[in-house]
Amino acid sequence: MQATLTFLGTGTSMGVPTLGCECSVCTSSDPRNRRTRCSVRLEYNDHVILIDTGPDFHAQAIRENLRRVEAVLYTHGHADHIMGFDDLRPLSFRTPSGHLPIYADDDTASTLERIFRYTFDKEDRYPTSARVQLHRIDTTPGAAIPLFGACFQRIPVTHGTLEITGYRFGKAAYLTDMSDIPEAAVPLLQDLDVLILDALRREPHPSHSHIDNSIAIVERLKPKRAFFTHMGHDLDHAATEATLPPHIRLAYDGLQLQFEIA
Repeated sequence: MQATLTFLGTGTSMGVPTLGCECSVCTSSDPRNRRTRCSVRLEYNDHVILIDTGPDFHAQAIRENLRRVEAVLYTHGHADHIMGFDDLRPLSFRTPSGHLPIYADDDTASTLERIFRYTFDKEDRYPTSARVQLHRIDTTPGAAIPLFGACFQRIPVTHGTLEITGYRFGKAAYLTDMSDIPEAAVPLLQDLDVLILDALRREPHPSHSHIDNSIAIVERLKPKRAFFTHMGHDLDHAATEATLPPHIRLAYDGLQLQFEIA
């Protein structure tokens, strides 16, 4: 079964352009250097799945003419990955089942419940809150979430001192906000057509992978194609991509990829 992945956003938590910055990337005329906060849309067999809803989700959805969503998977509870949650409201109203299924690990689910308490409170629920059903996922490496004929596997990744969630779906994997990949995840990332992973900047960072580290991960896992995301304003698209092997590219907002999902 064929799937299409759209990069809704490919930027770091501060976005690019970064507020107050006048560097060459932030003032660039190359549209690929305009990076909103990270999120992707998956489409297959007439179904639509999101991974993360950052603070730019409303604008991303309008840009991509996103009119419906049938499930949302979350990687972790940081602001740049969850703060568009409330913009799911009108989309959740159109869900045939009456509730939009949301999948997150326990820490992320608890963060969503705390920040968006008015959505989840049973006694004092805001009447036009998002109609969602929150599912706490099994955090065992490789644990499966079946959705509409495809299987989404949980891939543990290291984000500084945290373990957060990446996802494998068919021949592709999405590993945003990772500084390293634990050994338990390596067998789950074999035989990939598409690997998407964090590459924040050129210099090392305590909680994100950098270009050289991400290249080394690609060389170890050997996917057919790799795409870097969660990039800051240190990386000019054209100049950086010119230094990469041909099977490794920089993602950009609006880029679409096709692959087998099941």
